Amino acid sequence: MSERRVGSVKRVNGPVIEAEDISDAIMYELVHVGEAGLTGEIIKLEKSMAVIQVYEETTGIAPGDAVTGAGIPLSIELGPGMVGTIFDGIQRPLEKLREKSGMYIERGVSVPSLDRGNKWHFVPRREAGQAVTPGMILGTVQETERIEHRILVPPDVSGKLQSIQAEGDATVDDIIAEVDTGRGIRQLALMHKWPIRRQRPVARRLPLDIPLITGQRVIDTLFPIAQGGTVAIPGGFGTGKTMTQQAVAKWCDADLIVYIGCGERGNEITDVLTEFPRLIDPRTGRSLMERTILIANTSNMPVSAREASIYTGITMAEYYRDMGLHVAVMADSTSRWAEALRELSGRMEEMPAEEGFPAYLPTRIAEFYERAGLMHTLGGTAGSVSIIGAVSPPGGDFSEPVTQHTKRFIRCFWALDRNLANARHYPAISWLDSYSEYLNQIAPWWQEHGGSAWLEDRTEIMELLHREVKLQQVVKLVGPDALPDSQRFVLDVCTLFKNAFLQQNAFDKVDMFSTVEKQVRMLHIIAGYWRLGSSAIKRGATIVKLRKMKVYQDIARMKFNVANDDHAALDKIEARLERSISRLEAIYA
Repeated sequence: MSERRVGSVKRVNGPVIEAEDISDAIMYELVHVGEAGLTGEIIKLEKSMAVIQVYEETTGIAPGDAVTGAGIPLSIELGPGMVGTIFDGIQRPLEKLREKSGMYIERGVSVPSLDRGNKWHFVPRREAGQAVTPGMILGTVQETERIEHRILVPPDVSGKLQSIQAEGDATVDDIIAEVDTGRGIRQLALMHKWPIRRQRPVARRLPLDIPLITGQRVIDTLFPIAQGGTVAIPGGFGTGKTMTQQAVAKWCDADLIVYIGCGERGNEITDVLTEFPRLIDPRTGRSLMERTILIANTSNMPVSAREASIYTGITMAEYYRDMGLHVAVMADSTSRWAEALRELSGRMEEMPAEEGFPAYLPTRIAEFYERAGLMHTLGGTAGSVSIIGAVSPPGGDFSEPVTQHTKRFIRCFWALDRNLANARHYPAISWLDSYSEYLNQIAPWWQEHGGSAWLEDRTEIMELLHREVKLQQVVKLVGPDALPDSQRFVLDVCTLFKNAFLQQNAFDKVDMFSTVEKQVRMLHIIAGYWRLGSSAIKRGATIVKLRKMKVYQDIARMKFNVANDDHAALDKIEARLERSISRLEAIYA
């Protein structure tokens, strides 16, 4: 698309540029600044003045340099070729940038977001003469072994299909269909562009009653998230936010993962880039990169691109959602994004609110999280976007603005505990401070797929964990020996539950991921130990005798020793538990 001059640079303030003599420009228009053609976006217009947010280093830009406009908002290219690719915050493919500019990205360097030379095998699903509406499938392309990429009619196109390409190969910018919209002929390619700050339309929202299974027991059993849900993971430095997000990204049952490294350290992003290609999806046996899009915007990259990166990621997620896929977005971390907003706001000399953040911070957070949901798409399918956002409160203070405002707009909260992290208890999700508001909605699914006892077992264990807190206060005063066995047994069961169920080893091939069936059975066995053991203690058994049962060690080690599909082994443990307790009760009968 040809560009035209819309003004000239007046003042440079880091990534924020003031331009004068502005004419024929629109808000959020994509612009290029100076001879290098630095990419930017108009974020404020006032008479003949404009404020431009530049996504590259502005060194060398001087007053008088030309500002040219593209006539469209900042948009990304949506089409086959995104899965398995590593982009920066404004959808520039980092591998292609490295090939063109070397180890360090040169200013103004430009490469297409999607490879123009790659040919995709297009299979049409429509015929010429048919009426088409937004979201309708025109054809398909096999993007990876796992992802069938559906070429959809863009949301702003409807009419009569004049022509469509026969089955064969095409590049992303080849014309594969022509639609008579009634106002002229609209040519459609394998890809189209969409503004990152505009939510893609849907037919309607659907109730969130199906869980997103992550394979992490503390999440799925105690604090589950629904498909299309929103969750925040707050925690201080070193508590495992990135580890938790990566574990969810690796093992959750979403069709596609969009991982946004927003302002994180380069070594953490490097770990993701090197580890994900080597990991195998337990459900398909294929590489995880075949269902992953990575957006790497590290802390040493321009701050403006950090602000745009989460919009880039969520727009990609919405695009795949419209195909009927379930997408999980990992935003790591929204605190770094909020800090970018704060820096840009300060450079624009806006009035600061609490802790220097702009007054519109809550609005921006709400706009981001409301793009999640389980949707009935325009094409008539059901697809979802789940958002899992990490929050990095300074000093682990959950009362700071980003955490507090985020809690207003999410329904699931996985609070990380430094004491658990220091004790090497991972995931370090606090069972006292965390919560999930999706529990009642997804409980019927769990009872259908895991058994009618699931909700009762979970409720009983949670009550025990809260009872343990009160008992621990007594123990600190008088010691555990002063408690009767019935109360000491509460402490014993909670310790067993924490070590044998909640704690999960990400490096153990068996324990790194737990199926729904294994989680339900493990929970039921531990709850059964509590019920049967309590009955035995009432009959006169001692807690020492209960701990000496051989089955106690079987329960403590079942997360390592029992494979996900070995249901018979769990049946044996449960039967052995019942026999052991029965024999113990017979002694005191």
